[in-house]
Amino acid sequence: MRKKGVLQASVELEVPFFDVDMMNIVWHGHYVKYFEVVRCALLDKIGHNYNQMRECGYGWPVVDLQLRYVLPAEFGQKITVTADLVEWQERLKINYLITDSATGARLTRGSTVQVAVRMADREMQFVAPVEFREAVEAAVARESLKK
Repeated sequence: MRKKGVLQASVELEVPFFDVDMMNIVWHGHYVKYFEVVRCALLDKIGHNYNQMRECGYGWPVVDLQLRYVLPAEFGQKITVTADLVEWQERLKINYLITDSATGARLTRGSTVQVAVRMADREMQFVAPVEFREAVEAAVARESLKK
């Protein structure tokens, strides 16, 4: 079982025709796109998305990507893509799970690691920028009030 994060976001998608191969299953490279969709939803939930990262002077390139394919997703299938924020102090690590929306069956799991890079000089940061850390802490506090 993957580590549960301090914050989570989920999106439901319907697999479009242009994402499948001649076997009617999702081409393996499109799972990365699904991860990106839910990662953007998670960053919006945090209140510090890619636009805000750029405004603070940082880019956040993906430096590591892990994928484990369990079952294929197919054309027209409704899938739920979930992202869990598991690290944010030094780097941004997110765990992902893709499931069949109707049955809950696990289709794919994975993770990404991103690091902050100061855009002015392209220097990698060994600690996440304070603006990002504060946004995560505020989002975690908001979530705990809902419980």
